[in-house]
Amino acid sequence: MLSMGGYLAASWMTYRLGFPLDDAWIHQTYARNLGRLGEWSFVPGQPSAGSTSPLWSILLAAGHALGLGPYIWTYFLGWLLLVLLSALGIWAFRRISLSHQGWAWAAGAILVTEWHLVWSAASGMETLLFATFVLLILTALAAKWENWFLIGVLIGLSVWTRPDGLTLLGPAILALLLIVTGNRRRVIYLSYLIAGVLLLFAPYLLWNRALNGAWWPNTLYAKQAEYAIELLEPLGRRLFEQAILPNAGVGVLLLPGFVITCYLMIIKKQWGALAGAIWAVGYLCLYALRLPVTYQHGRYVMPMMPIYYVWGLVGIAWIVRPSSGIQWKRILSKAWLASIGLVCLVFWFLGARAYGRDVAFIESEMVATARWVSQNTGQDALIAAHDIGSLGYFGQRRLLDLAGLVSPEVIPFIRDEDLLATWISYREASYLITFPSWYPKLTAGLIPIYKTGGKFSQAFDGENMAIYLIRLRLR
Repeated sequence: MLSMGGYLAASWMTYRLGFPLDDAWIHQTYARNLGRLGEWSFVPGQPSAGSTSPLWSILLAAGHALGLGPYIWTYFLGWLLLVLLSALGIWAFRRISLSHQGWAWAAGAILVTEWHLVWSAASGMETLLFATFVLLILTALAAKWENWFLIGVLIGLSVWTRPDGLTLLGPAILALLLIVTGNRRRVIYLSYLIAGVLLLFAPYLLWNRALNGAWWPNTLYAKQAEYAIELLEPLGRRLFEQAILPNAGVGVLLLPGFVITCYLMIIKKQWGALAGAIWAVGYLCLYALRLPVTYQHGRYVMPMMPIYYVWGLVGIAWIVRPSSGIQWKRILSKAWLASIGLVCLVFWFLGARAYGRDVAFIESEMVATARWVSQNTGQDALIAAHDIGSLGYFGQRRLLDLAGLVSPEVIPFIRDEDLLATWISYREASYLITFPSWYPKLTAGLIPIYKTGGKFSQAFDGENMAIYLIRLRLR
């Protein structure tokens, strides 16, 4: 409670409560329409597949149905997941490190205070829910669960949280092949695993197909198209940038432990636990190969961090000797452990400050703009915008989504401003909302009718979001 509460307090003291990402309002909009209207839509009456995480939006919808949305219920779910993740971390440590059971509490303490994870708990996003699925499933493999059908069901359910959940099938199959003996038993258990996955994965595919005519959500295609230019960077640099993310904080002190843990798992033939470590590294590589972005503190790869931290602590527990009779070993061990605690605490404070600023930026730019739209535009206005989360929730106008989440037709030319201009004109949009530098061709020659004037963006040499009147419409 104190860990996440400190971040909310930092947000309140910096500006006010809110969420550090505009995408959080996308989930809230779907959740509100589901909880109050009983329909799956971003714009009421227009079903769409713009939510990356249907399961998260469904959980949020319960809060709106109970009148606790958008803040109270969302923060409660985030806190609950952080506590659950900490408990799973304790369980995971005990299942992997049988000889250092007394260290398990430290695994839970790290997870409940590590700044990336606390930030994600208060972000309003599905990140921590998916991280919880990841830690549960990979710990089940390390614990040598024999219910492969249930593991498959959990993997299928995780896909409803993030499409990335399907990657968990890889370590599950690897662990099954290495742990289970006998070809006949392997085939039988593999069929159980696949059946469990398909039980929930097949409906997920059909769900998206029915909503947007594609097997995956719009976001999967839109994000890759928008950031395709990042793939021009050398692969080595992309891998390095992804690897830095979990090490920005206490992770750098746990890195030697993670390497040692992998070595121990090979020596001891703990194939289930090794499969989890391989997945964590592979997950970073996957993003380096397909979506090499690092913004928002690396939120896309945050789900692998609990695995990295717990597995890393297992190795640290094995190599340090705080009670050693050899003085240099004793001093070095105590210094290393003290550094882990100190770095975790320092970065918790730094993360709280970052969280407060992130929320302030979204509230003073995106949310402020959306509220202006709600109060100063007609109900029939058609608005072209890149960030649609706050606009969907507060503005409640018809939208042309330049990022392609609820307007998938834009994805093929998402980076082409000339084609975007033609599309906007053809659709007869009334307003364009963006940061001026994001679309210099679209905003050239247009005079803004509103600018937020938010001080938080300006403080970091940023710019303010602007609203441009494109054409007058008869009312």
